[in-house]
Amino acid sequence: MADNSLLHRLDGLVSRFEEVGTLITDPAVIADMKRFVKLNKEYRDLEKIVKARNEYVKALDGITEAKHLLETEQDAEMREMAREELEQCNGRIPALEEEIKLLLIPADPEDDKNAIVEIRGGTGGDEAAIFAGDLYRMYVKYCESKGWKVAVSSFNEGAAGGYKEIIFTVTGEKVYGTLKYESGVHRVQRVPATETQGRVHTSAATVAVLPEADEFDVEINEGEIKWDTFRSGGAGGQNVNKVESGVRLRYIWKNPVTNVSEEILIECTETRDQPKNKERALTRLRSFIYDKEHQKYIDDIASRRKTMVSTGDRSAKIRTYNYPQGRITDHRINYTLYNLSAFMDGDIQDCIDHLIVAENAERMKESEL
Repeated sequence: MADNSLLHRLDGLVSRFEEVGTLITDPAVIADMKRFVKLNKEYRDLEKIVKARNEYVKALDGITEAKHLLETEQDAEMREMAREELEQCNGRIPALEEEIKLLLIPADPEDDKNAIVEIRGGTGGDEAAIFAGDLYRMYVKYCESKGWKVAVSSFNEGAAGGYKEIIFTVTGEKVYGTLKYESGVHRVQRVPATETQGRVHTSAATVAVLPEADEFDVEINEGEIKWDTFRSGGAGGQNVNKVESGVRLRYIWKNPVTNVSEEILIECTETRDQPKNKERALTRLRSFIYDKEHQKYIDDIASRRKTMVSTGDRSAKIRTYNYPQGRITDHRINYTLYNLSAFMDGDIQDCIDHLIVAENAERMKESEL
């Protein structure tokens, strides 16, 4: 039986798809880059829905035609073909409806963006910094498996290894939409390398995943940015400590939510090329401001949702890594896995998949699909 309400909703989107297709060829729209980029994104999203809708209509038509043949056709061979067609089309309908319902869920506009990831050692001193280093390695391994590129912007090493803080950018396809589920407090339970009595300690590190803002998202008065340059530290190389390739950016920004001005300080020593470091510091500045300005939007989503899957709440304890038991537990969805070694080697996709499923189920309820 056709889901007429679903089909009616899809037909309305076909009209919008055709309208957007016309708009993106309009010279006036092309001249307005911000609007053009937004409409292009909408066109690509609608294109997927229209394609699924066409397959859905084809299956529904196939059912109608097969039923008609079974009612009117006398030839045994034709009736057998009609039965096979009816069975095949009926089998496709549930999967197509599920696919369409997922496509109809309002997409997070940031999902397609690259991400800036910040990992900071929390409670636990040296062990927290070591754990932050372990998390960084885990994400690097995962990104390599996805074919994504990782570029470190800045870091502050821990006294016993790892990082007190490390900030890096991940570029690739739908990076933020995947990694956003990692924002929050990660807790580790294990015997630290610095522990002489063999006692299990609990430490924590905080992960923040921000969507990388492009120049159309945030307006910055670049004339008000104060730049400093300094010599990069590091191991070896003739360039180190001789050329002032590191850059420090200072910018006074007025928070539109609190109406209070604050100074933003960003350092970048990612490359040996000062102009490239300036460009990357600017990208981080845009992303920082973009994230702050969109925090209200994120908070509104969080207040409406029963789940804490991807609200961006960075104070929430989201996952525990228990080394003595070889166990990982994600507290948001009661997900437990006894494969800690592989998980820390970047095999985290199954956990992310479960989080996506939980998130989509909640969003389906909200959209009444």
